[in-house]
Amino acid sequence: MKRCDTPSRRCASAALLPLAFAACVSRGTYREVESARDALALDKHRLEERVELLEASNESLGAERVQLIDEMETLREAHAALDRDVTGLRAAKAELSDSLQVREAELAARRLEVEQLRGTYEGLVADLESEVATGQIEIQQLREGLQLNLTQDVLFASGSAELNDAGRSVLRKVALRLKEVPHHVEVRGHTDSVPIRGALAARFPSNWELAGARASGVVRFLAEHKIDPERLISVSHGEYEPIAPNDTPEGRQKNRRIEITLEPSRPEPASATPPAKPAAPETRTAP
Repeated sequence: MKRCDTPSRRCASAALLPLAFAACVSRGTYREVESARDALALDKHRLEERVELLEASNESLGAERVQLIDEMETLREAHAALDRDVTGLRAAKAELSDSLQVREAELAARRLEVEQLRGTYEGLVADLESEVATGQIEIQQLREGLQLNLTQDVLFASGSAELNDAGRSVLRKVALRLKEVPHHVEVRGHTDSVPIRGALAARFPSNWELAGARASGVVRFLAEHKIDPERLISVSHGEYEPIAPNDTPEGRQKNRRIEITLEPSRPEPASATPPAKPAAPETRTAP
Protein backbone atom coordinates (compact mmCIF):
# COMPACT_ATOMS: atom_id res chain seq x y z
CA MET A 1 0.00 0.00 0.00
CA LYS A 2 2.69 2.41 1.04
CA ARG A 3 4.75 1.62 -2.05
CA CYS A 4 1.76 2.36 -4.25
CA ASP A 5 0.85 5.61 -2.43
CA THR A 6 4.27 7.15 -2.69
CA PRO A 7 4.62 6.77 -6.42
CA SER A 8 1.08 8.07 -6.91
CA ARG A 9 1.82 11.14 -5.01
CA ARG A 10 4.97 11.56 -7.02
CA CYS A 11 2.97 11.09 -10.15
CA ALA A 12 0.44 13.71 -9.04
CA SER A 13 3.16 16.17 -8.23
CA ALA A 14 4.72 15.55 -11.57
CA ALA A 15 1.40 16.19 -13.25
CA LEU A 16 0.98 19.54 -11.48
CA LEU A 17 4.40 20.87 -12.52
CA PRO A 18 3.40 21.81 -16.10
CA LEU A 19 0.33 23.59 -14.83
CA ALA A 20 2.40 25.63 -12.43
CA PHE A 21 4.85 26.46 -15.20
CA ALA A 22 1.99 27.43 -17.45
CA ALA A 23 0.63 29.65 -14.72
CA CYS A 24 4.02 31.30 -14.32
CA VAL A 25 4.28 31.83 -18.10
CA SER A 26 0.80 33.32 -18.26
CA ARG A 27 1.58 35.74 -15.46
CA GLY A 28 4.76 36.91 -17.17
CA THR A 29 3.00 37.28 -20.49
CA TYR A 30 0.20 39.12 -18.81
CA ARG A 31 2.62 41.47 -17.20
CA GLU A 32 4.32 42.06 -20.55
CA VAL A 33 1.00 42.61 -22.25
CA GLU A 34 -0.10 44.84 -19.44
CA SER A 35 3.17 46.78 -19.65
CA ALA A 36 2.80 47.07 -23.44
CA ARG A 37 -0.79 48.16 -22.95
CA ASP A 38 0.27 50.81 -20.48
CA ALA A 39 3.01 51.97 -22.85
CA LEU A 40 0.53 52.12 -25.69
CA ALA A 41 -1.91 54.03 -23.51
CA LEU A 42 0.86 56.47 -22.60
CA ASP A 43 1.83 56.84 -26.25
CA LYS A 44 -1.83 57.34 -27.13
CA HIS A 45 -2.14 60.01 -24.45
CA ARG A 46 0.99 61.68 -25.69
CA LEU A 47 -0.25 61.51 -29.27
CA GLU A 48 -3.61 62.92 -28.23
CA GLU A 49 -1.83 65.77 -26.45
CA ARG A 50 0.31 66.33 -29.53
CA VAL A 51 -2.78 66.26 -31.75
CA GLU A 52 -4.42 68.83 -29.45
CA LEU A 53 -1.30 70.98 -29.65
CA LEU A 54 -1.17 70.63 -33.43
CA GLU A 55 -4.87 71.46 -33.74
CA ALA A 56 -4.39 74.51 -31.51
CA SER A 57 -1.35 75.48 -33.56
CA ASN A 58 -3.31 74.94 -36.77
CA GLU A 59 -6.14 77.15 -35.50
CA SER A 60 -3.60 79.80 -34.51
CA LEU A 61 -1.95 79.55 -37.92
CA GLY A 62 -5.35 79.77 -39.59
CA ALA A 63 -6.15 82.94 -37.63
CA GLU A 64 -2.74 84.37 -38.52
CA ARG A 65 -3.33 83.43 -42.15
CA VAL A 66 -6.65 85.28 -42.16
CA GLN A 67 -4.99 88.25 -40.47
CA LEU A 68 -2.14 88.19 -43.00
CA ILE A 69 -4.62 88.04 -45.87
CA ASP A 70 -6.46 91.07 -44.42
CA GLU A 71 -3.17 92.90 -43.98
CA MET A 72 -2.14 92.04 -47.54
CA GLU A 73 -5.46 93.37 -48.85
CA THR A 74 -5.02 96.55 -46.80
CA LEU A 75 -1.48 96.93 -48.16
CA ARG A 76 -2.72 96.28 -51.70
CA GLU A 77 -5.37 98.99 -51.34
CA ALA A 78 -2.79 101.36 -49.81
CA HIS A 79 -0.41 100.59 -52.69
CA ALA A 80 -3.16 101.25 -55.23
CA ALA A 81 -4.00 104.53 -53.47
CA LEU A 82 -0.31 105.52 -53.52
CA ASP A 83 -0.16 104.67 -57.23
CA ARG A 84 -3.15 106.94 -57.83
CA ASP A 85 -1.53 109.68 -55.74
CA VAL A 86 1.72 109.33 -57.67
CA THR A 87 -0.16 109.48 -60.97
CA GLY A 88 -2.06 112.55 -59.78
CA LEU A 89 1.12 114.22 -58.57
CA ARG A 90 2.85 113.52 -61.88
CA ALA A 91 -0.10 115.00 -63.75
CA ALA A 92 -0.09 118.03 -61.43
CA LYS A 93 3.67 118.39 -61.91
CA ALA A 94 3.28 118.25 -65.68
CA GLU A 95 0.46 120.81 -65.52
CA LEU A 96 2.50 123.09 -63.27
CA SER A 97 5.47 122.71 -65.59
CA ASP A 98 3.32 123.64 -68.57
CA SER A 99 1.80 126.54 -66.62
CA LEU A 100 5.28 127.70 -65.59
CA GLN A 101 6.45 127.60 -69.19
CA VAL A 102 3.39 129.58 -70.28
CA ARG A 103 3.96 132.05 -67.45
CA GLU A 104 7.63 132.43 -68.33
CA ALA A 105 6.69 133.00 -71.97
CA GLU A 106 4.11 135.61 -70.87
CA LEU A 107 6.69 137.34 -68.67
CA ALA A 108 9.21 137.34 -71.52
CA ALA A 109 6.58 138.81 -73.84
CA ARG A 110 5.66 141.36 -71.16
CA ARG A 111 9.29 142.40 -70.73
CA LEU A 112 9.58 142.78 -74.49
CA GLU A 113 6.39 144.90 -74.52
CA VAL A 114 7.75 147.12 -71.76
CA GLU A 115 11.00 147.61 -73.64
CA GLN A 116 9.13 148.34 -76.87
CA LEU A 117 6.84 150.82 -75.10
CA ARG A 118 9.78 152.55 -73.48
CA GLY A 119 11.42 152.89 -76.86
CA THR A 120 8.16 154.13 -78.41
CA TYR A 121 7.65 156.64 -75.60
CA GLU A 122 11.18 158.00 -75.86
CA GLY A 123 10.91 158.11 -79.66
CA LEU A 124 7.61 160.03 -79.55
CA VAL A 125 8.97 162.49 -77.02
CA ALA A 126 11.97 163.11 -79.27
CA ASP A 127 9.92 163.27 -82.49
CA LEU A 128 7.29 165.61 -81.02
CA GLU A 129 9.64 167.65 -78.87
CA SER A 130 8.43 171.04 -80.07
CA GLU A 131 4.72 170.18 -79.71
CA VAL A 132 5.37 168.71 -76.24
CA ALA A 133 7.33 171.81 -75.26
CA THR A 134 4.45 174.13 -76.27
CA GLY A 135 1.85 171.98 -74.47
CA GLN A 136 0.00 171.00 -77.66
CA ILE A 137 0.76 167.35 -77.01
CA GLU A 138 1.08 165.47 -73.73
CA ILE A 139 2.61 161.97 -73.67
CA GLN A 140 2.05 159.70 -70.65
CA GLN A 141 3.41 156.27 -69.88
CA LEU A 142 0.63 154.10 -68.46
CA ARG A 143 0.89 150.89 -66.46
CA GLU A 144 0.26 148.77 -69.55
CA GLY A 145 0.60 151.23 -72.41
CA LEU A 146 0.92 154.89 -73.14
CA GLN A 147 -1.34 157.79 -74.08
CA LEU A 148 -1.02 160.86 -76.28
CA ASN A 149 -3.26 163.82 -75.56
CA LEU A 150 -3.43 166.11 -78.62
CA THR A 151 -5.28 169.43 -78.53
CA GLN A 152 -7.78 170.15 -81.30
CA ASP A 153 -5.69 173.06 -82.57
CA VAL A 154 -2.75 170.84 -83.50
CA LEU A 155 -4.94 168.57 -85.66
CA PHE A 156 -8.08 170.41 -86.85
CA ALA A 157 -9.33 173.86 -87.70
CA SER A 158 -12.11 175.13 -85.44
CA GLY A 159 -15.41 173.36 -86.15
CA SER A 160 -13.81 171.08 -88.75
CA ALA A 161 -13.28 167.32 -88.85
CA GLU A 162 -10.66 167.52 -91.62
CA LEU A 163 -7.03 167.09 -90.57
CA ASN A 164 -4.88 170.15 -91.26
CA ASP A 165 -1.31 170.01 -92.55
CA ALA A 166 0.22 170.32 -89.07
CA GLY A 167 -2.02 167.49 -87.85
CA ARG A 168 -0.97 165.23 -90.72
CA SER A 169 2.69 165.93 -90.01
CA VAL A 170 2.23 165.04 -86.33
CA LEU A 171 0.27 161.87 -87.10
CA ARG A 172 2.90 160.67 -89.59
CA LYS A 173 5.46 160.71 -86.77
CA VAL A 174 3.00 158.94 -84.48
CA ALA A 175 2.25 156.27 -87.11
CA LEU A 176 5.96 155.49 -87.54
CA ARG A 177 6.29 154.85 -83.81
CA LEU A 178 3.06 152.83 -83.57
CA LYS A 179 4.48 150.35 -86.09
CA GLU A 180 7.11 149.39 -83.50
CA VAL A 181 4.60 147.89 -81.04
CA PRO A 182 1.77 145.35 -81.39
CA HIS A 183 -0.66 147.19 -79.10
CA HIS A 184 -4.25 148.09 -79.87
CA VAL A 185 -4.69 151.77 -80.67
CA GLU A 186 -7.82 153.48 -79.38
CA VAL A 187 -8.53 157.01 -80.64
CA ARG A 188 -11.00 158.96 -78.52
CA GLY A 189 -12.65 162.16 -79.63
CA HIS A 190 -13.61 164.84 -77.06
CA THR A 191 -15.23 168.29 -77.35
CA ASP A 192 -16.19 171.11 -75.06
CA SER A 193 -19.80 171.63 -73.95
CA VAL A 194 -20.65 174.43 -76.41
CA PRO A 195 -23.51 173.25 -78.71
CA ILE A 196 -22.90 173.21 -82.43
CA ARG A 197 -24.71 176.00 -84.27
CA GLY A 198 -25.26 177.36 -87.76
CA ALA A 199 -24.34 175.49 -90.92
CA LEU A 200 -22.02 173.19 -88.98
CA ALA A 201 -25.06 171.71 -87.15
CA ALA A 202 -26.40 170.35 -90.46
CA ARG A 203 -23.38 168.11 -90.74
CA PHE A 204 -22.83 167.43 -87.03
CA PRO A 205 -26.11 167.46 -85.09
CA SER A 206 -24.27 167.26 -81.75
CA ASN A 207 -20.80 167.16 -80.22
CA TRP A 208 -20.92 163.36 -80.35
CA GLU A 209 -20.95 163.37 -84.13
CA LEU A 210 -18.20 166.01 -84.31
CA ALA A 211 -15.96 164.13 -81.83
CA GLY A 212 -16.68 160.85 -83.60
CA ALA A 213 -15.83 162.28 -87.02
CA ARG A 214 -12.52 163.63 -85.72
CA ALA A 215 -11.59 160.30 -84.05
CA SER A 216 -12.54 158.41 -87.22
CA GLY A 217 -10.44 160.81 -89.31
CA VAL A 218 -7.38 160.09 -87.16
CA VAL A 219 -7.99 156.32 -87.32
CA ARG A 220 -8.39 156.45 -91.10
CA PHE A 221 -5.15 158.40 -91.46
CA LEU A 222 -3.25 155.85 -89.31
CA ALA A 223 -4.70 152.95 -91.35
CA GLU A 224 -3.56 154.68 -94.54
CA HIS A 225 -0.06 154.84 -93.04
CA LYS A 226 0.28 151.06 -92.61
CA ILE A 227 -1.18 150.59 -89.12
CA ASP A 228 -3.17 147.34 -89.16
CA PRO A 229 -6.90 148.30 -89.10
CA GLU A 230 -7.54 145.39 -86.71
CA ARG A 231 -5.52 147.28 -84.11
CA LEU A 232 -7.53 150.49 -84.51
CA ILE A 233 -10.65 151.63 -82.66
CA SER A 234 -12.32 155.05 -82.73
CA VAL A 235 -14.54 156.24 -79.88
CA SER A 236 -16.61 159.40 -79.39
CA HIS A 237 -17.05 160.80 -75.90
CA GLY A 238 -18.42 164.13 -77.08
CA GLU A 239 -18.52 166.64 -74.24
CA TYR A 240 -19.02 164.05 -71.48
CA GLU A 241 -15.46 163.45 -70.25
CA PRO A 242 -14.01 166.92 -69.69
CA ILE A 243 -10.59 167.32 -68.09
CA ALA A 244 -11.16 170.98 -67.21
CA PRO A 245 -14.16 173.23 -66.43
CA ASN A 246 -16.05 174.40 -69.52
CA ASP A 247 -16.79 177.84 -68.08
CA THR A 248 -13.50 179.38 -69.25
CA PRO A 249 -11.91 179.59 -72.73
CA GLU A 250 -8.80 177.86 -71.40
CA GLY A 251 -10.82 174.99 -69.98
CA ARG A 252 -12.83 174.55 -73.16
CA GLN A 253 -9.61 174.51 -75.19
CA LYS A 254 -8.24 171.65 -73.04
CA ASN A 255 -11.46 169.67 -73.42
CA ARG A 256 -11.33 169.86 -77.23
CA ARG A 257 -8.83 167.08 -77.73
CA ILE A 258 -7.95 163.73 -79.30
CA GLU A 259 -6.57 160.97 -77.07
CA ILE A 260 -4.54 158.17 -78.65
CA THR A 261 -4.11 155.27 -76.20
CA LEU A 262 -1.97 152.18 -76.70
CA GLU A 263 -3.34 149.13 -74.89
CA PRO A 264 -1.86 145.59 -74.75
CA SER A 265 -3.18 143.11 -77.28
CA ARG A 266 -5.12 140.34 -75.55
CA PRO A 267 -5.06 136.83 -77.07
CA GLU A 268 -8.32 135.86 -78.72
CA PRO A 269 -10.01 132.64 -77.53
CA ALA A 270 -9.60 129.67 -79.88
CA SER A 271 -12.44 129.36 -82.39
CA ALA A 272 -13.29 126.76 -85.00
CA THR A 273 -14.14 129.48 -87.51
CA PRO A 274 -11.74 132.45 -87.62
CA PRO A 275 -13.44 135.85 -87.52
CA ALA A 276 -13.69 137.76 -90.77
CA LYS A 277 -11.23 140.61 -91.15
CA PRO A 278 -13.03 143.94 -90.70
CA ALA A 279 -13.36 146.04 -93.80
CA ALA A 280 -12.81 149.29 -91.89
CA PRO A 281 -11.74 150.46 -88.44
CA GLU A 282 -14.37 150.14 -85.73
CA THR A 283 -16.19 153.25 -84.56
CA ARG A 284 -17.97 153.47 -81.21
CA THR A 285 -19.95 156.24 -79.58
CA ALA A 286 -19.75 156.52 -75.79
CA PRO A 287 -22.01 158.78 -73.76
